[in-house]
Amino acid sequence: MTFDLIVRNATLPDGRTGIDIACESGRIAAVEPSIAADAGRVIDANGHLVSPPFVDPHFHMDATLSLGIPRMNRSGTLLEGIALWGELKPLLTREAVKERALRYCDLAVSQGLLAIRTHVDVCDDRLLAVEALLEVKREVAPYIDLQLCAFPQDGYYRSPTAAENLERALDLGVDVVGGIPHFERTMADGARSVTALCEIAEKRGLLVDLHCDETDDPMSRHIETLAYETQRLGLHGRVNGSHLTSMHSMDNYYVSKLLALMAEARVSAIPNPLINIVIQGRHDTYPKRRGMTRVPELRAHGIEVAFGHDCVMDPWYSLGNADMLEVAAMGLHVAQMTSRDDMRWCFDRVTKGGAAVMHLDGYGLDVGCNADMVLLQAADPIEAIRLKATRLAVIRRGRVIAETPARVASLALPGRPATVDPASYAPKDASEDAG
Repeated sequence: MTFDLIVRNATLPDGRTGIDIACESGRIAAVEPSIAADAGRVIDANGHLVSPPFVDPHFHMDATLSLGIPRMNRSGTLLEGIALWGELKPLLTREAVKERALRYCDLAVSQGLLAIRTHVDVCDDRLLAVEALLEVKREVAPYIDLQLCAFPQDGYYRSPTAAENLERALDLGVDVVGGIPHFERTMADGARSVTALCEIAEKRGLLVDLHCDETDDPMSRHIETLAYETQRLGLHGRVNGSHLTSMHSMDNYYVSKLLALMAEARVSAIPNPLINIVIQGRHDTYPKRRGMTRVPELRAHGIEVAFGHDCVMDPWYSLGNADMLEVAAMGLHVAQMTSRDDMRWCFDRVTKGGAAVMHLDGYGLDVGCNADMVLLQAADPIEAIRLKATRLAVIRRGRVIAETPARVASLALPGRPATVDPASYAPKDASEDAG
């Protein structure tokens, strides 16, 4: 038998080693040791990690790569970023938004990031960013699963035409209902917006993803309303709360109630570690709050968690490289999740956690799944995070769409090795050898 592609001698995220993965007609046809078959192309993984592709369930593609237009965010603060977006928005053209988005997608592919949910601002009556990103979605479909979320960035009620524009965007084919309740003029308006947006999603049969309580204010509790509306409308498993940073400032007793409500309603959570810790806590002197929601507690309650990148080189964040391993690394540091099990779990937050939130079909490394995967220059998921591992090969539907040479340094040191492979520094558990 001949397959389209076989990846041989792979290590899988679940710890299996010496595994071959055979791909045929865009699907995974076999996952087992030593597949006795030929293929149009064979890749020797050489014991390195093969993972499902990376997933970013929270991004802002309409603003990405716009850093410096019309000027730099010199303070690096949220307030200057908001002001900059207000200056940039009138200058946007459909062509420019589309070109920056496509360029970002090129970068994403090189990093093995093959699924993205992007929030797109609908408060511009022209809806040019919506139209541009819908075109991008169609063009990148062969290599990236791109979801669009209708985001009334200036407030569903606060912006005069946001409600109408959100409906228009959904009519054009936007996939997800978004919102930003904590940005409304009052807490009451924020709660009303949650109700209205969830009712729209229920009526249209869509998913919900709200920027929720992205603040240090412990009284910003719109996630409670979101969990309630999920229950009331039967939206279980279809609703996500992004950021949830106010939870880091809430008292423990209230959070114990809140987490149970989220778990009951199957509301998922997307912390955005890189951005949350930069933007939050800015009014603090010392001690200074970390700015990220309560990730270990969310995990302990069985709540689906995925990590998002949020921004790359835009008015709010001057850094970023479409590297979800950087996101996972920051997440585990800030959440202080450094047990071996916790670190593997954090790797899953930028792979299968995001896939669950986005409701991606055919995701994974099981037989019958889409033949989408990434070969990483690392021994296992923890090492991948530690190294921000090189993506040796990125595969989409059984075809290699990006390759990067292994990172190996040459040395000129007397009596020392001629080369250094960072992946060779992976630790070994001496207690297992002793057993």
